[in-house]
Amino acid sequence: MSDIAIKVDEVSKVYHLYNRQRDRLKDALNLTKKKCYREHFALEKLNFEIKKGETVGIIGTNGSGKSTILKIITGVLNPTKGEVTVDGRISALLELGAGFNMEYTGIENVYLNGTMIGFTKEEIDERLSDILDFADIGDFVNQPVKTYSSGMFVRLAFAVAINIDPEILIVDEALSVGDVFFQSKCYHKFEEFKKMGKTILFVSHDLGSITKYCDRAILLNKGHKLFEGTPKEAVDMYKRVLVNQLDDDDEENGKTAWNQAGGEELWRKSLPINPEVLEYGSKKAEIVDFVFLDNKGKMTNVIEKGTEMTVKMKVRFNEDIPEPIFAFSFKNLMGIELCGTNTLFEKIEISPKKAGDVQVISFKQNMDLQGGEYLLSLGCTGYPQGEFTVYHRLYDVCNLTVVSTKNTVGYYDMNTSITVE
Repeated sequence: MSDIAIKVDEVSKVYHLYNRQRDRLKDALNLTKKKCYREHFALEKLNFEIKKGETVGIIGTNGSGKSTILKIITGVLNPTKGEVTVDGRISALLELGAGFNMEYTGIENVYLNGTMIGFTKEEIDERLSDILDFADIGDFVNQPVKTYSSGMFVRLAFAVAINIDPEILIVDEALSVGDVFFQSKCYHKFEEFKKMGKTILFVSHDLGSITKYCDRAILLNKGHKLFEGTPKEAVDMYKRVLVNQLDDDDEENGKTAWNQAGGEELWRKSLPINPEVLEYGSKKAEIVDFVFLDNKGKMTNVIEKGTEMTVKMKVRFNEDIPEPIFAFSFKNLMGIELCGTNTLFEKIEISPKKAGDVQVISFKQNMDLQGGEYLLSLGCTGYPQGEFTVYHRLYDVCNLTVVSTKNTVGYYDMNTSITVE
C-alpha cells in the first residue's frame, strides 16, 4: 500500500483572458481562427507529494496559486494539464460558504454536506452531536445560515469538516475569520488529527502557525513551486519574496542594500505601501523614506517575534527647524495604538536643523508584539515658540507582519519566566 496521500504531477491551470466580451463569444463559437485571448498560468508544471500523516502548509503571496491547487486537489477545478492522485477521503474547508445552501438552516446544511461527502443519514446522525458541540452556536443551528455572522458560519463549516472522520483535511485560510478562542480550539483538533495519523493540508497567511504546526511547507510564487522543505526555511524565503529580494544570493548584499541607496525612494520601494495612507503637516520637514530592518540588517516587513528589529526613517528639512522630534508607533488592524516612542520621550537631544539638511533616525528594539499584522505610523513634530506643530505625519503608511511560534495573552509578550516548585 502506498504511503502517499496526495500526488500532484505536472499540474498546470491556464485561464484565457479576453480584452472584450465579444472576443470571448467569438472564441466560444469558434468564429475566428485568430487567437483573441491571452493565456494566464495560475499554475505551471507543479509537482509535489504529501505522505499520509503529514501536516503540510502552502504559503505564497496573493495570486501565487495556493487556492487554485487546493481546488484542483478537492475536485472543484480541473487541471488544464497534469494529474492529481488522492488516496483517502477528503474533507475540505475552502472559501467561506462553499458547499452550503444559504437558504437552509444549519442542521439542514450539516446533512447536505455529509451527503455530498458520501455519508448516509444514519452515519450523520451518529456524528451530529459532536458537530453541534464543536460549532457551539446554540439555537442558531435551526436558523437559515444566511442570517449567520462570518464567525458563526466558519464555526459550523469547520465543525462539519473536522467531525466526519476524514483521512485528509484541507483548509484554505477560512479560520482567519473565527475568533481567537475558536482558532485555538481548531488547532488543538489539528494536533489530535496529527496524533491519529491523518493528513492535513492548509493554506495560511499566519506564518507562525505554518512554522508551529507543519512538518513541511511549500512556497508558491506566480504559479510555480519556489521551495519545498522545512517550515522555517520556507518562511525565510517567503520573507525575501515579500520584499523583492529573491535574487539576493549574497546575504551581505541584502544586509547593506539600504545603505547603498542611490535615490530617496529605494528603501520604501521594498515595502507594501498603504495607498490610503493619512498624510498631513506643514512639510517644513518631510519624511522622505523609511524601512524595516530585521536582526540581520536586511530590509523586510516580516519580523520574527523575540528578535531585534529597527524602524529607520529619513527626514529632509525644507526650512530651519530648532528642535525636531521624531516618532513612530504601531497600531493593530482595528486602529488601536499599541506602542511607540519618540526622541522627546527617550530624552534624545536633536540639534537644530537647517533648510536642506537630511537626518536619518533609527529606532531599534526587540519585537515583543504578538504574532499578527500591524500598521506603522511615522511623524516629525516640534514645539517652535512653545506651540506644538506637526511638520509631517504618515499614519498607517505600511504593514508589518510579526511571525510567532508562541503567543501569550494580549497584544504584548511580557517575556514571563515561570518557575514550578
